[in-house]
Amino acid sequence: MTIHELVELQRRTFSAVNPRPIEERLDQLDQLRSAIGQWEDRICIALQMDLGKSHEEAYMTEIGMVLSEISFLLRHLSRWARPRRVRTPLAQFPSRSYVMKEPYGVVLIMAPWNYPFQLIMNPLAAAIAAGNHCIVKPSAYAPATSQVIAELISACFPSEQAAVVQGGRAENQELLEERFDYIFFTGGVNVGKLVLEKAARYVTPVTLELGGKSPCIVEESANLSVAARRIAFGKAINSGQTCVAPDYLLVQERIKDRLLASIRACWDSFYGDPLSSPQWPKMVNEKHYRRVMGLLGSGQIYCGGMGDGQRIAPTLLTDVRWDSPVMQEEIFGPILPVITFKTIDEVIPLINSREKPLALYLFTRRASVQEKVLRQVPFGGGCVNDTIIHLASSRLPFGGVGQSGMGHYHGKYSFDTFTHEKSIVVKGNWLDIPMRYPPYSRKKLNQIRTFLR
Repeated sequence: MTIHELVELQRRTFSAVNPRPIEERLDQLDQLRSAIGQWEDRICIALQMDLGKSHEEAYMTEIGMVLSEISFLLRHLSRWARPRRVRTPLAQFPSRSYVMKEPYGVVLIMAPWNYPFQLIMNPLAAAIAAGNHCIVKPSAYAPATSQVIAELISACFPSEQAAVVQGGRAENQELLEERFDYIFFTGGVNVGKLVLEKAARYVTPVTLELGGKSPCIVEESANLSVAARRIAFGKAINSGQTCVAPDYLLVQERIKDRLLASIRACWDSFYGDPLSSPQWPKMVNEKHYRRVMGLLGSGQIYCGGMGDGQRIAPTLLTDVRWDSPVMQEEIFGPILPVITFKTIDEVIPLINSREKPLALYLFTRRASVQEKVLRQVPFGGGCVNDTIIHLASSRLPFGGVGQSGMGHYHGKYSFDTFTHEKSIVVKGNWLDIPMRYPPYSRKKLNQIRTFLR
């Protein structure tokens, strides 16, 4: 079956069954959750092959997050999917108003390689919960996980409802030539722009989950031992190949030495020799490895800096300038550039002079500093006194702003993303107020003014 034939098959089937009953959606989500639990070992082996992830990290950052999200959808879907009554303006009396929830139709979900299971399955589960039919496109850079996903989805859904298209750029381009009712894309900014351009031909709504350089600010009042441990964790998870990883560290001058020493000590306790640790993931491919290693010349290596052709040790880079190469692109690797500042007031305009980041992290015990940064710096989402954990909540929207993305998802926000809200007014026939009908007069205008104010 060609890609075009698959899209047309899903479109015909969707037209025939829409709307898919809520009970059927719940059953499918429950089957998907059970299948993921049964396939845990296979999924973990695939993630280890593609990215060198340990079983523990694979479960924590991919499988467990998907299971948690599906469980959240199962608990709340019946309530979310009900029509929602709203108040009707007095001028429309007698009538009642409500909002109906309906799926968009045939949805395309395109995912990257860094969290190749989670970033396919979470939006897929939400799209199914909303009643859509889905074509998913995993990344060719994670082939083992892509194959497992294809087999898993095939085992849980008929192809006319959910199907996987594997392959590389040619398949991506072919998919983007098709007409979809919604496109959900996670990946880099440049490809995201292409997706938006292709979607514009059909005025297809799009969610773009992109990236950017996410700052991590450590102010002198912070608890340095806790800050170091949480920054070390957030930067090292998946060897830095995380869209919301701290991308650069802004630290107040007088605490720099203590903080950097503590981060280095945390990495030592986490991994020992990272290049021989089974807990330390690898770069996804040689090209990515070489690109990240090439950024080491942007400053002085405080710790780390070693590589073995696949893996790069977690690295702190000091004496970095704002115009250094490492500060011109999203790193997507285990290098953390360090820039010092004297006062928090000098940091805010420097961050705001760059593209709006996907995430921001602030470590402080001063409420005034927290209030100032959160109010004056735009960013997608973030944490105070921690890193990356905001994306693990089904009750918070996850998404970017500006070049870091548009739209958001997780929990109810995911259901809303894949749902069209249809506005309905049901008008009674027993009274028909004449003021809205021509011919108009001063008396009618006064009546209209009374109602519309």
